[in-house]
Formats: sequence, C-alpha cells, structure tokens
Amino acid sequence: MAGTRSLGRQFELLWGAYAVSTLGTWFAFDAFSLIAIIVLHTGPTEVSVLAAAGLAVGALVAIPLGPWVEFRRKRPVMIAMDLVRFAAVLSIPVAFALGWLTYAQLLVVAIAVAASDIAFKAASGAYLKSLVPQEDLLIASSRFEATTWTVTMLAPPLGGLAIGMFGPMTTVLTNGVSFVLSALGIRAIGGSGAHPSGGTAPRLRLTDLAEGWRYILAHPTLRPLFFNSILVGGLIMATAPLMAVLMLGQLGFTPFQYGLAFGAPCLGGLLGARLARRFVTRFGQRRVLLVGGTLRACWSVGLAFVHSGTTGLVLVMAIQFGLVACMGVFNPVYVAYRMEQTESDRMARTLAAWSITSSATIAALTALCGVLAAVIGPRETVLLAGVLMLATPLLLPRRMPVATPAIEQPVPQNRSGGRTDQAAANRTAS
Repeated sequence: MAGTRSLGRQFELLWGAYAVSTLGTWFAFDAFSLIAIIVLHTGPTEVSVLAAAGLAVGALVAIPLGPWVEFRRKRPVMIAMDLVRFAAVLSIPVAFALGWLTYAQLLVVAIAVAASDIAFKAASGAYLKSLVPQEDLLIASSRFEATTWTVTMLAPPLGGLAIGMFGPMTTVLTNGVSFVLSALGIRAIGGSGAHPSGGTAPRLRLTDLAEGWRYILAHPTLRPLFFNSILVGGLIMATAPLMAVLMLGQLGFTPFQYGLAFGAPCLGGLLGARLARRFVTRFGQRRVLLVGGTLRACWSVGLAFVHSGTTGLVLVMAIQFGLVACMGVFNPVYVAYRMEQTESDRMARTLAAWSITSSATIAALTALCGVLAAVIGPRETVLLAGVLMLATPLLLPRRMPVATPAIEQPVPQNRSGGRTDQAAANRTAS
C-alpha cells in the first residue's frame, strides 16, 4: 500500500526521534503542575500562572528564534534544542535531590522548554520539507499525526501510574532521557547540509522578526487557516483546566476516570489520521479541510452538559472521540497544505510565527477563561467557549489555489534503497 511504503531511512530516523520525544513529553504530562502541587505545595493560582506564563514568556523569548533558525542548518539546531530541553528538565530532579527546588526554577524551566519547543518545531518543519517529496507529503504528516494520537492515548495513563509508584520526578527524568534519544536519532540521520543562504548565515535584522507573520497575513489561504487553527486550539486548551475542575471537583470523577475520558477517545484521532489520505484522494484537499474543519467545531459545546455517573463519563468520551477523529483527519491535511504553500526560504520563520501565536493565544485564553469561571462558573465558561467554537468554520478558506509557490531547488540528497530525492522544490514539512 502507498500509505505504508518506506519514505527512506532519513525520514524513518526523524519519525523515530519524534515518536520518542513525544512519548517522553506525554509521559510527563502536567508534571510541572503536579510537582508544584505535590512537592512545593503551591495553590491553584500559582499552578495557573506556571502554565500560562511558561507559554506566554516562552513565546516572547522565541520571537527572534524563528529568523535565527531560518538562516542556519536545521539538523544541528534540532539537536541543540533537544539538548537544551534535556538540560532544563534535568535541573528539576537534580535540584530536588539537593533540596534546592523552588517555584521560580519551575517557572524558568517551563519558559526555556516552551521557547525551545518553538525553535525545534520551526527547524524540524523546514528540515522535513527538504527531506520528503511532495507526493509523500500527506503520508508523512499522517504518520506524525497518528503517532501523536497513539502516544496521547497511552503515555499519560502510564505516566500517572509511574507517579503513583515512584513519584513525579520519575516522569521528568524519563522526559529528559527522551530528548537525548531524540538528539541521537537526529544525529544518526547524517549529512551536513549547506546554509540556506548558500554560505555564512547573514546578520539577523529587526525586520526579519516579523517576516513570518507578514508572509502568513499576505497569503490568501494561509491567513484564514492561521486564524482558524489558532482560535480552535486556543479554545480547546483553555477549557481543559475547567473540565478538570468540573469533573474532578464538582462531579466527583476519580483521576482514573478523568484520564480515561480524555485518553481512550484518542483512538479516534488515530483512526482519522489513517483515513485522511483516502478522503483527500476521494473528495479532494479543499473539501476535506472545509468539512473536517466544520465538523471538529461541533463537539466542544456538548462538554458543558457533562453530568456525574457512568452516563456522564460515556458522554464525555463520545464527544471527545468525535472531536479528535475530526482533528485526526483535518490536521495532517492542513499541515501538508501549509507546507506546500510556504516557500522554503520562509519556512522556519513562518512556522515559528505560527507556534508563537498559538502559545500566546492559549496562554491568554486560559487566563481569560479562568477569570470567567470565577465569575460565571466553569460549566458556563465551557459552554461559552463551545458556542464560540461553532463560529470558527467561518474562518476557513473557501477557495484554495492548486499550484504551490515556486521555490529554489536544493541539491538532491541520496536516500536509502538507492533512490534520489526528486521535486525538491515541492517538499513537505510537518
């Protein structure tokens, strides 16, 4: 089958590195918050600040990283960001063992990890665009999407079990090790890679900082996709803490039931990712984006009607299954299209601008929803967010150009099996 064929050794190593680091990240899901609560005995305000400030300040720190990454070899940048995240995360159990761990350190680590995440995504997206031919774009992005949902389904329950048996530092250590393994996998890909500029990286200019946003906002279809994806992601993530308060507090669900309610439905995301390419082949890219983007907006409002007991748990699982199944179809198609429509010499800056805006929006909406929940209640805030979600399909592009922009072709690279990369100007990124 075309969807299961090998995309070459280099892609397999990159995919494996992504799988390992993603597994570590989700294994340590909410570890910083748990450490703040269990070890440092902080209150809900401090925990909320830790979550929001890490994203917001990390996004601010990452603003110059987009153009910095653009003009440098991507693979060394990815390795460096993995090692930065490893060092930052490892400092937590070391400080804990020495009795030096503080809330301020958790905050600094959260900021460092958030900024490094953005730089890594920008570099990896641009690198993948030079690695995979355009005809394999959707296959590659679907594999990353399927990996994400598989890990999201399995790793958090395993991490929770590890925390219960060995304490929260176990998951942090595991996450740190995953970054090292990711760096080793990326290093094993090999190849030096020339500077994008063809020589020495140019001096960073102030105007480069905003180039990613200018490119997105000037593009007729990336612009609406940008606003749609940022708002949808922000509304989903901002209401996650409120659902935890609602289900674990007011409705009396156990942590295991809560994890089951949001973990098991990730099977829908895996199914959607497997079907995405078939849907595009049958219905076309534009229709899949419009229908998938519309359907994914119809589920969140139902979370406001969750109630206690088995039927309430089943309701949440059904809603989440429908939501993540639609996201599983939409996301790889949207990612593939975004990579097609972004020129190679602007890839890192565009992806960095996208990630920075996403992190800042999630932080702002999380803080706003927290304030609203204190005034009108968490259920009512979840309902309001769900109603706003229903309007997000209006931001989807109605017309989509077929042709991709002309971009400079890099020197082809040999791949395993004796095959040579082709159509380098049309390659993809994740």
